[in-house]
Amino acid sequence: MGFLPHAIKGSITALITPFRDGKVDEGAFEKLIEWQIAEGTNGLVPAGTTGESPTLSHEEHRRVISMAVRIANGRVPVIAGTGSNATQEAISLTRHAKDTGADAALVVTPYYNRPSQEGLFGHFRAIAEAVDLPIFIYNIPARSAVDMSVETMARLGKLPNIVGVKDATANLARASQQRAAIGRDFVQLSGEDATALGFMAHGGRGCISVTSNIAPKLCSLFQDACLTGDYGAALAIQDALMPLHDALFCEASPGPVKFAASLLGLCEPTTRLPLAPIAESSKTKVRAALQHAGLLTG
Repeated sequence: MGFLPHAIKGSITALITPFRDGKVDEGAFEKLIEWQIAEGTNGLVPAGTTGESPTLSHEEHRRVISMAVRIANGRVPVIAGTGSNATQEAISLTRHAKDTGADAALVVTPYYNRPSQEGLFGHFRAIAEAVDLPIFIYNIPARSAVDMSVETMARLGKLPNIVGVKDATANLARASQQRAAIGRDFVQLSGEDATALGFMAHGGRGCISVTSNIAPKLCSLFQDACLTGDYGAALAIQDALMPLHDALFCEASPGPVKFAASLLGLCEPTTRLPLAPIAESSKTKVRAALQHAGLLTG
């Protein structure tokens, strides 16, 4: 028996996918996951946007998810990235996630197609009806060019295995609006590090975080403080991490976070085209933010 949806909370890392010599660096990926768990991370998301899922082959995508489940070994929940802008492909990836033992799936709103609200409803309903696995909607208008309305999410929230949302709208009112429309049992996770503090105050239960790839302990402590209502402590950690939240998006993610990971000796900074190596000015920002957070000296 895996983790139940209500047990999914806190600091959840949107894992980078390390590369070496053009291939997934499986050794670095395993070390990253072990370090994440040891540092207090509460959950893992393999093969999401931060994991460069658009550039992974189907074989690599499935392998990354299978590895994450195997390495986590039931210690923390694994929410597999299984979204696609083709509904049947999303169903296939979600079936694999279930078969490999993932605790839930993270399904992004279909990018590029720009479906209507009715199209969004049909897409997610088809996946939910095809695969008996808890599903989190991933609403990220900045990348997908479509925004799921509160009303559509409330319709989907009535389906038994659509259990929550990763909200990357950066609109803090959404958390309260969705809470009012769907209820408190719908698991709302922030998808935006910089505004996670406000999101948690609006009833969020955690954050699927980019920053936690390189600051897992601080992100975990931040989430613990929010979940216990200690917003003074949370704000102090936010002050330490805010320059890093900004720096990790000074260019398209995950370029900056992979560079940060390389400075910490976690993996090579390599991304796949069409993402290019980040500029020297961006590297300077990332270094300074790591130093501000006390994660890098010198």
